[in-house]
Amino acid sequence: MTPSPALHGPGRASILDGNSFRATDGTVLDPRTSRLVARRSARLGPSYRLFYRDPVEIVRGQGSRVWDASGDEYLDLYNNVPSVGHAHPAIVEAVHRQMATLTTHTRYLHQGILDFSDELVATLDDDDLQVVLVCTGSEANDLALRMGRAVTGGRAWIATREAYHGNTALVSAHSPSLAGFGQLDPTLRIIDPPDTYRAGSPEAAGEAFLAELGRAIAEIEASGDGLAGLIADFSFSSDGIFFGEPGMIAGAADLIHAHGGIVVADEVQPGFARNGDRFWGFQRHGIDADIVTTGKPMGNGYPVAAVIARPDVWDAFHAQGPYFNTFGGNPVAVAAAHAVLRTIESEGLQAHALETGRQFRSALSALAAEHDQIGDVRGAGLYIGVELVTDAASRSPDGEFALTVVEALRRRRVLTSVCGPHNNVLKLRPPLAFSPGDIPHAVERLALALADARATR
Repeated sequence: MTPSPALHGPGRASILDGNSFRATDGTVLDPRTSRLVARRSARLGPSYRLFYRDPVEIVRGQGSRVWDASGDEYLDLYNNVPSVGHAHPAIVEAVHRQMATLTTHTRYLHQGILDFSDELVATLDDDDLQVVLVCTGSEANDLALRMGRAVTGGRAWIATREAYHGNTALVSAHSPSLAGFGQLDPTLRIIDPPDTYRAGSPEAAGEAFLAELGRAIAEIEASGDGLAGLIADFSFSSDGIFFGEPGMIAGAADLIHAHGGIVVADEVQPGFARNGDRFWGFQRHGIDADIVTTGKPMGNGYPVAAVIARPDVWDAFHAQGPYFNTFGGNPVAVAAAHAVLRTIESEGLQAHALETGRQFRSALSALAAEHDQIGDVRGAGLYIGVELVTDAASRSPDGEFALTVVEALRRRRVLTSVCGPHNNVLKLRPPLAFSPGDIPHAVERLALALADARATR
């Protein structure tokens, strides 16, 4: 998701003197932080943004914890990039060993990429798939959009209202959450996600989503733009985290396919066992995806991503010309990704995510019973949304309160962020190293942060 400016230091800070900055809420940064913010702002420019009015300088991580430059420990409830845990020794060792041996591009034979790709495909429901490795989720989704247009002949994609699929020119034009930062593709059709909180039931949310999808398809066909397909993160992460019940929107793929389009499952955020029920988010809903894209958690911090598709989809794209990515699929990236896959299996992290997530949601729901402004606790596995509202009866989103809670959590050394169209859903997405023993600490700090936030109103 595109972070809210309210969560960022430099854009909200003003110079007090040569050594200090003050955020617009009056927060005065310590001298070291002030100097780093000033250097960063001067050298990196305004596009790089920081979380928090009082930014955190992280210097070390281990498991689900990180430490700042002062030695203070934080519980990380946000980062799915180090998906199996910060500084996981198996990934560190695999990357170090391969870096000391060889790194090059994919125009040479290398067994590592083949072994890894076989194991990656084995997590899917179809052995007849082909893999292209790239460096980032943005590159993966860029390639997927181009492939979809090649195989269907259509131009119009459908995406959900707050979707974020990456930052290339093509992909950002199909990321409605970036609408305020650039021009969306004129053929893009935007639909609402399956809002399980306000629809009344998962079934009603699923029906509403399929109706939205049908409306968008009809609009595309009437326009003559030609349907390319649907690109979706089937946890609807940036829309506010709407996993719903398994199979709730299974008919979406059938509807797209019936009208000649394809389905791109963007697994850059919810993939790699995080939802607990299945290895991939789209599998949880019984979606028949034509293209699967992966990224963020794939290398536990090492930049690696992938596009996985059937041979016929690849053939239509390859007929237009070859594809090459200098760093995509290099042996070090493959070593990192392979170690992640093996760690998920050897440590039973899918089952761990399922059970730990169940316990975490249960504890959060108990907290919600004591706090009228927690309107909903939802999610699957270790991907949880806590929606904050003005009151439970109205269900009106309270983004200002949510941002205040995030800042209060930071002061109490718990890191997270927000998502959803109103920035009012706490996005709890810790490394899979997060354990049942972490739950009481997380819930206690959230309770204190809620009290802190109310006290400032």
